Amino acid sequence: MSKYVMGIDQSTQGTKIILFDSGGKVAFQATKSHKQFINDKGWVEHDPEEIWHNVKLLAREITQDNGISARDIVAIGISNQRETALAWNKTTGKSIYPAIVWQCARGAAICDELEARGLKNLVKENTGLILSPYFSAAKLAWIMRNVPEAQKLADEKNLCMGTVDSWLIHKMTGGEIFKTDYSNASRTQLFNIKTLEWDADICAAFNIPVSALPEVTFSDSLFGRTKIDGIFDVEVPIWAMLGDSHAALFGQGSHSAGKAKATYGTGSSIMLNTGGNLVKTEQGLATTIAWGMNKKISYALEGNINYTGASITWLKDDLKLIESAAETEMLARQANPADKSYFVPAFTGLGAPYYDNDATGIFSGITRVTGKNEMVRAVVDSIAYQIYDVINLMEKVSGGELVNLKVDGGPTRNAYLMQFQSDILNKPVEVPPIAELSAMGAAYCAGISAGFYDKEKIFGGLSWKNYSPNMDATKRAKLLKGWSNAIKKAMSKI
Repeated sequence: MSKYVMGIDQSTQGTKIILFDSGGKVAFQATKSHKQFINDKGWVEHDPEEIWHNVKLLAREITQDNGISARDIVAIGISNQRETALAWNKTTGKSIYPAIVWQCARGAAICDELEARGLKNLVKENTGLILSPYFSAAKLAWIMRNVPEAQKLADEKNLCMGTVDSWLIHKMTGGEIFKTDYSNASRTQLFNIKTLEWDADICAAFNIPVSALPEVTFSDSLFGRTKIDGIFDVEVPIWAMLGDSHAALFGQGSHSAGKAKATYGTGSSIMLNTGGNLVKTEQGLATTIAWGMNKKISYALEGNINYTGASITWLKDDLKLIESAAETEMLARQANPADKSYFVPAFTGLGAPYYDNDATGIFSGITRVTGKNEMVRAVVDSIAYQIYDVINLMEKVSGGELVNLKVDGGPTRNAYLMQFQSDILNKPVEVPPIAELSAMGAAYCAGISAGFYDKEKIFGGLSWKNYSPNMDATKRAKLLKGWSNAIKKAMSKI
């Protein structure tokens, strides 16, 4: 009988489950989206119970529809949207409030309070992260302040708080296991990336009880065994846990210092592996843990962009300019070359490398030649420009120049975007054979941990599609100057 490794990728827009065969190829996959709750304050939430329901639904679908037994699955690896935070009752396993999504900036006032208390530098020094509502800490602090049940459960030592991975592990193991891995813990802004422990002082500053946080362990650990709430007839081991961007870095084969990737999703994560070297930066980048594997910690520099793929969703769902994301490639190619418009997607402020919570989105440089095609192109181009700014800063901070950029995620199917990305970076851009690198990275890690995959063989069989730069240097400089001006306008307080 054929054997498989299951990759579960719980992302911002939905959940994917992919079964990889003994050669590491995609055998079967299933996907289901979940509802995005966005109010007029810009708050963004998910229903944790819906997410758990979808995991169960997909696990049943991918096995039963394809005649696969749980006995054929040797291991499970999980990747997840990272900074999204939630709280639940440890005994009942029920969430006490919707999951607050990483895009949600409702914790900005809490961060301002901590900065006024002089804690900004402590947070950056110990966690590697800029004090920002982007990360989990301020979201969990908001729950502690505004959801009465949270403090009650905390007083009873019956509160669980964490990221989506710890929620899923708790649910998948029937409430027996409450763990996270080093990669996810490092994104909460509560974890000391030097001592590799929850930082008691920072937790206290945010009023987060350390007792409510999960145990932190290596990314290639055995996290438990699961029947996924009775869907499987035997327990399957969960052999890997990684934040989605970290899983993509691993899936790209960027296992050593100096290698970088960009994940194009709802937002984008650009990550540079720095190996065992914890590179400090006071600029618009985060120092984070890439993963903990083979009993060793690997670090990374990272820049997080709030809106990339989500800008395309905005074009489709809110402006009704397109019916599907696939249309953007054709429309961008048909745009008038004389158009000079730019779009800055600061819907809820700007992430890396600017980190301006007060910035607002703008279209600029609009003329009479600006129409639907040109607006679509400006939105698509904004993805590449933002990634350029992060890569440019990474090279300055690390002191090295990237040879190429490996990319992944749904938008990499857009050949126009990939070529423009290569042109604006003036570097080759390499696209992997499948877009779902987060699920693949988690599954490969699980398969290796379980002894099912040989690391050298499984990564040796991968190939990438290459886009090479083909833009005149003068044109590139002119375009980048125009983008820089647009960013300044978006960040203007006038």
